[in-house]
Amino acid sequence: MKTTIITVIICMCAFAKANSQQLSGVATYQSQRSIDLKLDENKAKNVSSEMQKEIEEQLRKQFQKEYILTFKGKESSYQQEESLAVPTPSSNGISITVTGDKGVTYRNLAENLLLKESEIMGKLFLIKDSPKKPEWVLEKEVKNIGVYTCFKATISEEYEQPSFNEETGEEEESVTKTRTITAWYTLDIPVNHGPDEYWGLPGLILEVSDGKFSLMCTKVVLNPKKGVQIVLPEKGKEVTKDEFNKIQEEKMDEMMERQGGKRGKNGSRVFTTTEIIRN
Repeated sequence: MKTTIITVIICMCAFAKANSQQLSGVATYQSQRSIDLKLDENKAKNVSSEMQKEIEEQLRKQFQKEYILTFKGKESSYQQEESLAVPTPSSNGISITVTGDKGVTYRNLAENLLLKESEIMGKLFLIKDSPKKPEWVLEKEVKNIGVYTCFKATISEEYEQPSFNEETGEEEESVTKTRTITAWYTLDIPVNHGPDEYWGLPGLILEVSDGKFSLMCTKVVLNPKKGVQIVLPEKGKEVTKDEFNKIQEEKMDEMMERQGGKRGKNGSRVFTTTEIIRN
């Protein structure tokens, strides 16, 4: 059954290839993140279970962001939609603001080019590299997302998760773990694009999740009459992705040391009272 479905997918992709060259559109995505809040043991005594639930709920809302993917032919740009909403304090006067990466990600598959604006502590960088195509495995499951029939694809990736001593907070040897990324794509929109770093399937990715963080497409407009505008990022110090990751790691270590912060067991972030804004 799996072989049959994959064969059908390949045939449909070949049929739609010519039409996909100039297909354009705008897709809107909504992000969600599950929250597992870890409080510093010494400060957790002063935080009631009710307050902790409110903090978790506000964090959950802060991670609910909207993103716009614009594509035309082999080009795409992806960025967070600006929001003017101000966080509303809870009944306990707690207000939390989560800042994310609001830079533009540009991908040109024809020229094998990736450009991404990203910020580290107020300094803007322009990552210039070749896009790394995920090694997706096409699965047999099928489901509908809105009016679109979607097929499942997965990829397994290894990552290093820091481990810290519970008593001292000192970093110990990191642990290698594996997580599965699940994507749902539709052949009804035969382009290789998708949100964030996820792309390379024979149809537009409408949903993707790693088990904790997910992106869900809420709206798609194909071939809009006014056309589409692909945004090309140009600002920031030019670096490769590896160079950027190294700089980011060094700056995070400096910040944690300067603020006396630490991470919880298994690499989870330990929140302190300085991270909770009271009005």
